Amino acid sequence: MSQWKLAYHANCWGPLGGQAEGVTSITRLTYRTFGDMERAMADIAAAGYEGVELFDGNLLDHDAPAFRRMLSDAGLKLVAVYSGGNFIFDDVLPEELDRVTKAADRAAELEAVHLVVGGGARRFDGVREADYHKLGSTLDRITSLAEERGLTAQYHPHLSTMIEGPEEVRKILGLTGIDFCPDTAHLAAAGGDPAAMIREHSDRISYVHLKGLQREPFAFTPLDEGDVPTGPILEAMKETGFDGWVCVELDAWSDPADGARRSRAVLGA
Repeated sequence: MSQWKLAYHANCWGPLGGQAEGVTSITRLTYRTFGDMERAMADIAAAGYEGVELFDGNLLDHDAPAFRRMLSDAGLKLVAVYSGGNFIFDDVLPEELDRVTKAADRAAELEAVHLVVGGGARRFDGVREADYHKLGSTLDRITSLAEERGLTAQYHPHLSTMIEGPEEVRKILGLTGIDFCPDTAHLAAAGGDPAAMIREHSDRISYVHLKGLQREPFAFTPLDEGDVPTGPILEAMKETGFDGWVCVELDAWSDPADGARRSRAVLGA
């Protein structure tokens, strides 16, 4: 038995995308997987995971009673909801925070643990120093709204946003009190050493995303099937006393249930 409670993200049971209405109405711009979430949950449970993480758009597709039934049927706990935004543009920030709040409300109804957000827009002409401070302030607001609902807020660095690699992570964590959710594949792809970053920021980590990475050609993989070994990352988590939920992720895979099983095997029976 793995020493951590294990969850799996339902994001690869269909194409990844966003809500089309968000092009003209920012408050509607949620993440989503265009797939069958009941099937995803059944597959995740069958692969040996205890919990599930969902995109905000998928979580808001159904009311709380319907999702409780889906979770109960699969025998899973909703561990986290993932949302995001630009988070640096004053005019649209209220719309983005409204959207994050709706996701947090639903997650709290379903007794989730974490509210995970990614983002921080990278401008066409580069990142400005003020953008880091705007992002930090927004993340503190998200931390507060999460706490009001009994959730722990996490910031998830992500390729193509302002915060990708070690220096950017270090900078933003100095400007906000939000917890840090390391995604091991994204951090490695941005030039970081995930195990070293877990050790460096262990006092800010209460939730972890594990994912495999193949550098050439670029692709995310099940754990230990790419260029980023999982062993040193798990050792860093043990050494730093991490005892929270661990969520395994795989953004796309031709057979998502198979991908979930392969990663679960790496983490022990």
